[in-house]
Amino acid sequence: MTNTWIGQPLPRVDGRAKVTGAARYAAEFNQPGQVHAVIVSSTVGLGRIESIDTEAVSHLPGVLAIISHLNAPRLAYREHRGFIDPVIGERLHVLQDDRVHFFGQPVAVVVAETLDQAERAASGVRISYDAQTPAVEMDAGAANAITPDGPSLDTSRGDPELALAAAPARLDVTYEIERQNHNPMEPHGTIAVWTDDRLTLWSKSQFVVNEAAEIEAVFGLPAGSVQVISPFLGGAFGSSLRTWPHVTLAALAARVVGRPVKLVLTRRQMFYTTGYRPHEIQRIALGAQSDGRLQALIHEGIGETSRYEQFVESLTTVSSYLYSCPNVRTRYRLAPLDESTPTYMRAPGEASGVFALECAIDELAVELGLDPIELRLRNEPTIDEGGRIPFSSRSLRECYARGAARFGWDRRDPRPGSMTDGRLLIGWGMASATYPAARAAASARARLVADGTAHVETAASDMGPGTYTSMTQVAAEALGLAPDEVHFELGRSDFPTCPPHGGSWTMASVGSAVHAACVAVRELADSIEARQGMSSLNGATRRDVYRELVTRRGGLPIEAEASSAPGPERQQYSMHAFGAVFVEVAVDPELGTIRVRRALGAYAAGRIVNPRLARSQCTGGMVGGIGMALMERTVLDSRDGRVVNASLADYLVPVNLDIETLEVEVVEEDDPYVNPLGVKGIGEIALVGMAPAIANAVYHATGRRVRRLPIRIESLLAA
Repeated sequence: MTNTWIGQPLPRVDGRAKVTGAARYAAEFNQPGQVHAVIVSSTVGLGRIESIDTEAVSHLPGVLAIISHLNAPRLAYREHRGFIDPVIGERLHVLQDDRVHFFGQPVAVVVAETLDQAERAASGVRISYDAQTPAVEMDAGAANAITPDGPSLDTSRGDPELALAAAPARLDVTYEIERQNHNPMEPHGTIAVWTDDRLTLWSKSQFVVNEAAEIEAVFGLPAGSVQVISPFLGGAFGSSLRTWPHVTLAALAARVVGRPVKLVLTRRQMFYTTGYRPHEIQRIALGAQSDGRLQALIHEGIGETSRYEQFVESLTTVSSYLYSCPNVRTRYRLAPLDESTPTYMRAPGEASGVFALECAIDELAVELGLDPIELRLRNEPTIDEGGRIPFSSRSLRECYARGAARFGWDRRDPRPGSMTDGRLLIGWGMASATYPAARAAASARARLVADGTAHVETAASDMGPGTYTSMTQVAAEALGLAPDEVHFELGRSDFPTCPPHGGSWTMASVGSAVHAACVAVRELADSIEARQGMSSLNGATRRDVYRELVTRRGGLPIEAEASSAPGPERQQYSMHAFGAVFVEVAVDPELGTIRVRRALGAYAAGRIVNPRLARSQCTGGMVGGIGMALMERTVLDSRDGRVVNASLADYLVPVNLDIETLEVEVVEEDDPYVNPLGVKGIGEIALVGMAPAIANAVYHATGRRVRRLPIRIESLLAA
């Protein structure tokens, strides 16, 4: 009888390794003869390098090389675009010319025997610039916004302008979200080792196969020349999806000095060269009948990007399908600025777009005198009206009902400022959440070995959601083994190819491939068993059977590799996870401080492989949403683009003392179309609805509608 491991709340299989320090991260794979590299960053935001003076530091003890555009080897920078990279533009060619595109750009790298020696020498490199004033202000960028190149991202149905003008109830407002930076615990780092013309990189990466291919393209190497190893990531949130300049610099330095090189970014450097969630300005216009049924929806957004690449994200896409509306227009534009390129940050596009849409829906509910849930229910669609196809599953009504019941929503007094706790103003807010249930092609390999256990390999990553554990459960169930009889490995670019570890599609993509590979190797084992007439093993455990089979093969493992990819169902159904978020805030009316006292998220995300991991992912996303709503803000000096709060002392993120009660309600959902496992990603949807729910709760507490994130003390105390 097959054990049922999927759906069990098993503890993390890698938990002991992490708490005992046995788990090794990128910068911990120290090599014999290793030296250290430190980046010298530009101190101007735009211009050209006039001179580089290294005389005072080049002869310091331990200094091996100071590399800049003046002496760096010329790199091939062949065309390469993994599908995580911007389609339009060209990535930064590091140390290949004298141009400075943004403040903090790497302009030199110092290599020395020790980290202290490298840091000391890097601080003494003197660079003079022909500096220009960069354009870094979003207001100026928005005034000169451009249409992204390539296929249009704009959509339209009906006549939204006419419908808006004719609607009895209208709303036309602007929302803004300031730039946010990823701040994972583990800084970005790479150790590079050359062996003849082959390169090994121990590097923090959410996409190891792409990183190998990118570095091969940069250095003009044949395919298969670069091996990337990344077994553990200490958080990333999207910042390690792309291959950033520091990886190239580590490999370049290692080639120049002929020794293994370790390069780890400082926290400050991470604010400049590893992407960020872009500053975005959005307009939402709603027109509705007096009963609340939407007649017009216009969603326009502008996001910042660098001048050398066009970063686009799905800022406005949710507005085409979340609510039923006959007249809809979405438009997306870019504001090119003298900055580094943004990148994907947890729930990219959807988190920002849903903030604007869900706050606007709440404003409309107030204007119409309707309960926010009731307004949403009156506009629930029966199909995806943007794509004109059915949903594979949509359990948003159940999320509203289950979440409201558990939160106690029926006790809410709708009048702003009416609920108090002593001198504190209490506000209750809610919002919808959604995120695509995406899937990509992936491959995996399963191997039955001499002791009857299974080894499963795939080039996936694990930045914290529990990939090791959930994949072990999938493999164990398919093979009929116990989880401790499965050894799952990931994080090597020579393992079977996988998509990036982001976008909430790892389980849907990689999990489907792991399942396929394990089914294939079990069928192969069953075939061998049948051919050899092993009836004497009837009733034995699967491990006993596998052990005997491998023994009879002289210890030769039984191995199978399989791939899994989406099919025509992606064009036949609209696939998304859905949720409803409820929040209680307490606002001090004299100090303007805001505290999230409790939050509850009800989520429908298909089949749940491990409820313990799923709840952990949801609460983590909710914490991120609190940061987005109330704390996170990257501040630039308008004179040069310097980030003035590039540290964890000044860039605020939620800590334990900021978090009170977070609850997760899982809504059971069966989706036979989404993928072979019936799963949907849950890592990002939990962040999506938090910021608007908090903003709506702040309005309910204070009567003050704040349309710019983060909501700060001055937002509430301003006259």
